[in-house]
Amino acid sequence: MGRLVVIEGLDGAGKRTLANGLTEALTAAGASVAALAFPRYGKSVHADLVKEALHRGHGDLADSVYGMAMLYALDRSGAADEIRVLRASHDVVLLDRYVASNAAYGAARLHQDASGPFVAWVRELEVDRFGLPVPDAHLLLRVSPEVAAARAEHRARTEADRPKDAFESDDALQQRCAGVYDELAARDWLAPWHDVAGADPAALAATLLA
Repeated sequence: MGRLVVIEGLDGAGKRTLANGLTEALTAAGASVAALAFPRYGKSVHADLVKEALHRGHGDLADSVYGMAMLYALDRSGAADEIRVLRASHDVVLLDRYVASNAAYGAARLHQDASGPFVAWVRELEVDRFGLPVPDAHLLLRVSPEVAAARAEHRARTEADRPKDAFESDDALQQRCAGVYDELAARDWLAPWHDVAGADPAALAATLLA
């Protein structure tokens, strides 16, 4: 059974870059790697509804914290069997965002912390009720909200298909979300958390394979 490793962090933290670098390093070390990114835009109707809502589609849907969280959770639930198959056939399965993203952003939107009722609800929904595979490790790509915001702004200017959404445009939300991520990491929520900001992908790959 392969290791299920989740990369978490703010919008603009550099998760995709880390995932690509880590995939290369793991492959060079002889490991077989599979990767998925959530939300699965273009592959899941629930993910596409999320994207549309974040760009002001579907009326006031984006204003509902629990409604949006349910869509994110349903997207992952639809991928649960695929994740299990990938774990059975690869040494490492890398996920760009997973359950902790739902917990961090929803709690931040509600001005709650990691010990609040929303984080508990996400765990009960996605792990206990939907039966999503539990990660073996979280990699927290910790950057300042200011740096993450600047990167998200640059991406929106240079990539035609990546305009900033309602969450990325809310600087105060990003600040609160960073705090919730820190609390989840301190609690080793769901699985051990590792701060990987500035980590060398080759060294990180060696740690994951140890």
